[in-house]
Amino acid sequence: MLSAYPACFYENKDGSYTVIFPDLDYTATQGDNLEDAFAMAVDCLAGYLYTSLENHESFPKASVMSSIDPKKVLQEIDCDDDDKGFVNMVTVDVKSYARDHFEKSVKKTLTIPVWLDEAAKAKHINFSKVLQKALKEELRM
Repeated sequence: MLSAYPACFYENKDGSYTVIFPDLDYTATQGDNLEDAFAMAVDCLAGYLYTSLENHESFPKASVMSSIDPKKVLQEIDCDDDDKGFVNMVTVDVKSYARDHFEKSVKKTLTIPVWLDEAAKAKHINFSKVLQKALKEELRM
């Protein structure tokens, strides 16, 4: 299912862009240029909606694009910038995007002592599950 939300795009002095989703608690991202900003906006939107779905949280209905004023959005977040921005719809198929970016697994080869391998196999331990859990703890995720 395709999801669409309006986002405000603001060009920075260095040519990079800041992107803000006013409907999604002013969730923001940025890109090195306009093309990168659009890609990052899709990733940001997908991440927000995917996380909401995973946590069984509702998310707001998207505003009509014409009702979003980029200057007003900057004022609402207490930004003094005079940047003129523009509004564009950002769309993403969350399930498809998540499958390709958030849920995709990669195969890793690792080395452990034989005795540890044998002990873990004897207890029917899922190596992938244990490694993922340990990495998340180490990364504080």
